[in-house]
Amino acid sequence: MSTENLPLLILLVLAVVGNNQSVALAACLLLVIKLLNLDSWLPMIESRGMTVGITILTLAVLTPLATGSVSPGSMLNTFKSPVSLIALAAGLFVAWAAGRGLHLITSSPEIVTSLVLGTVLGVCFLQGVAIGPLVASGLVSLAVALANVLK
Repeated sequence: MSTENLPLLILLVLAVVGNNQSVALAACLLLVIKLLNLDSWLPMIESRGMTVGITILTLAVLTPLATGSVSPGSMLNTFKSPVSLIALAAGLFVAWAAGRGLHLITSSPEIVTSLVLGTVLGVCFLQGVAIGPLVASGLVSLAVALANVLK
């Protein structure tokens, strides 16, 4: 095995130590792809993986609507509770920040390594979830914009 697989092996070890199945599975799948010389799949995974992942996540989030465990009436009750209103505002903010983050990632790819490393560490050791790079890049974008305003 070449040293180019070392970062994936390190991520795998961190995921196992941090008891994070998502990162461990992702690292394992990428290692298998590399070991089977299916490297031609990697550009497609890189270019479409985020969209597929967000679609699967959205599917999981919307499933309670399909099963009926969240009714239209309970959705309307969202606007009656202070906690629900805060959750609504937080959801709006995070979606907006992630949109800014997606733009930042595509326009400044050099920050991706730091975002990914921070996310992996957060997922493995802080019980975070792997959506972190997108939200983190949105927060970086906001911090950069704020710094530019304060200059």
